[in-house]
Amino acid sequence: MAEGLNLASATHIPWSHPRICVLGDVMIDAYMWGKVRRISPEAPVPVVEITRREQRVGGAANVVKNLHALGAEVDVISVVGTDSEGEMLEQLLAEISNPHLERDGSRPTTVKTRVISGGQHVVRVDEEATHALPSDIQHKVLDSLGRLIASDNRPDAVILEDYDKGFFSESLIEGVLQACEAYDIPVAVDPKLRHFNHYRGVALFKPNLKELNEGLALTHPVHPGSREAMECAVETLMDRLTCQRLMVTLGEHGTWIHAPAEGINHEHIPAIPREVMDVSGAGDTVIAVAALMLASGASPLAMAALANLAGGWVCERVGVVPISKAELEREAVRVPLSHSLTS
Repeated sequence: MAEGLNLASATHIPWSHPRICVLGDVMIDAYMWGKVRRISPEAPVPVVEITRREQRVGGAANVVKNLHALGAEVDVISVVGTDSEGEMLEQLLAEISNPHLERDGSRPTTVKTRVISGGQHVVRVDEEATHALPSDIQHKVLDSLGRLIASDNRPDAVILEDYDKGFFSESLIEGVLQACEAYDIPVAVDPKLRHFNHYRGVALFKPNLKELNEGLALTHPVHPGSREAMECAVETLMDRLTCQRLMVTLGEHGTWIHAPAEGINHEHIPAIPREVMDVSGAGDTVIAVAALMLASGASPLAMAALANLAGGWVCERVGVVPISKAELEREAVRVPLSHSLTS
């Protein structure tokens, strides 16, 4: 198990002013709060009298929000529709990042609207299209990335945040990875099933346990309690993707990290005991912290430990709440390990 991990003696977070580029499916998380006083006469459904509305960034844009809270300069490359929602999303992103958004008239901007009454979700309405991007839009995305990484403000790391809404395709992924490799920029991936096997040779691949099982199409899903089965599954996936580091988030069981080229072999980092209130957004926080650690040259073990800690912190809050760099430094003393964050 994890040896020599002591963040309590090394709570200084090893990044100052990093620059990270996020590519992926951005969206608006819209909320409508109201009161239910009666049932509709038209159908046996509640009538919600709306009293408040709010629009927040969601999907890959929530990773951007996390990176911003952690002190990073963030570029985001994505695609939205030619609609008012796309304009709104660009405005929201401009408050926390440098947005490079292409417009695609063949799809709406993805919006997930949640109607809430009395603290309970009444219904969620999704407006989206998940077909692949047209080839000309894909070329524009790659051109945006090419200009960015060839500039004086090139990113220290790139995150591919796949929400399976059509942004990524095999050809786009290949183009992104080739461009980043040419400039020696590490890539971290938060995958979804459709393109699970296309992210080859990346610096960090971060599925959760469900995605690990589904991505390998395992007849008998593995569980963290079975170390032998976990090791076999992780090694199978690493061999398939030839990635440098494989980090599997395990929910209440913590995090699994495997980076044999750096001497880290199947380390299981348990979760810190917490009162879990809401798991929303935890995965976005984990990949944000992990990418910042990757950009800082931190060891895989320190990366996994700090990302594990940050994801747990988020679960203690209701709603999608990003952790700040100052809060993360204060939290780091909770991890009983002797491993430097900068080693």
